[in-house]
Amino acid sequence: MFNLFKSKKEKLQLKHRKLLEQAFQMSRIDRSKSDQLHAEAGKVLEEIEKL
Repeated sequence: MFNLFKSKKEKLQLKHRKLLEQAFQMSRIDRSKSDQLHAEAGKVLEEIEKL
């Protein structure tokens, strides 16, 4: 319900944080998947910086 009031930057920051957490968890299991998630988080970070 409260997600309606978040700005686009806040939503992207939340997505970035979740991707980094997933990448950390996957680093123990599957390193290539972890690298993929980390790269995706980097793309989201670039979008945040553009704003």
